[in-house]
Amino acid sequence: MYNQEDITELLREVRKIEVLTRGLVRQRLAGEYHSSFKGQGIDFDDLRAYQPGDEVRSIDWNTTARLGEPFIKKFVEERELSVFLAIDVSASGNYGSLDHSKRRLAATIAAVFAFSALQNQDKVGLILFSDEVELFIPPKKGSPHALRLIREILFCRPEGRRTDPSAAFDLLVKNVKRRSLVFMISDFICDDFGEKARAASVKHDIVAVQVVDPAELDLPHAGRLRLEDPETGEQFRVNTSSPRVRAAYEANRRKWQLALDRDLRKLSIDRVEISTDPEVSYLPAIHALFKKREARRTA
Repeated sequence: MYNQEDITELLREVRKIEVLTRGLVRQRLAGEYHSSFKGQGIDFDDLRAYQPGDEVRSIDWNTTARLGEPFIKKFVEERELSVFLAIDVSASGNYGSLDHSKRRLAATIAAVFAFSALQNQDKVGLILFSDEVELFIPPKKGSPHALRLIREILFCRPEGRRTDPSAAFDLLVKNVKRRSLVFMISDFICDDFGEKARAASVKHDIVAVQVVDPAELDLPHAGRLRLEDPETGEQFRVNTSSPRVRAAYEANRRKWQLALDRDLRKLSIDRVEISTDPEVSYLPAIHALFKKREARRTA
């Protein structure tokens, strides 16, 4: 269990994340989010007189017959989306070679998406997963709800240790009836996703946000080390001073990343990479995602 000092620190962290992300969203991201992700349909808005160049199929024939001149129906997009933050809370998320852990960064990015959604009157829900679903919170509106989601991400003490999004994908297929936008935030260090991921990607709009740590990308030159897999507890002795060992690690890491990218492309899932390196801002990656989605939507 958490002691009082841990709880106080975590609540302070929630407040920091709220202050940081709410301002960013209000000033820069809410409009881009609005342009990038569409709602579930269109609603009738109003009638207006027909003008040359208007779509003939939009003419309201009943009103036209009654008034003796052509009128067309105006529609507006139904904006409200159901948004889910699917957050990996497995043991590997506790790792961070620099200032922050992957879990802390995941909470920050989740807050950015949550406040962007709420600014646009969308509902936000939460799925916490390891190799099982740890917590499910249905979508709601409101800042108190968003703050609760951030707290749950930071406070969660998962039962499972491994990363396996299969259970989260299964929940999205079986329990979430309405098509939703899903931001899945994870390091994705796991086996291939399988058929459950395919079914979820057909039913929902999924974006993969991959959280990486610099020390995972390149094995540091730090002599002989004993390394431990946080998800299995297995330990390894590694001579990081060996160029051959570092080259083999880099090659295997690159091969694994290419396989992940290939799997996500097959599922039509966009990937965004976010680093725990405090020198690398996450904003350009999120901007790029929003611009990519906006361009695809208006093409």
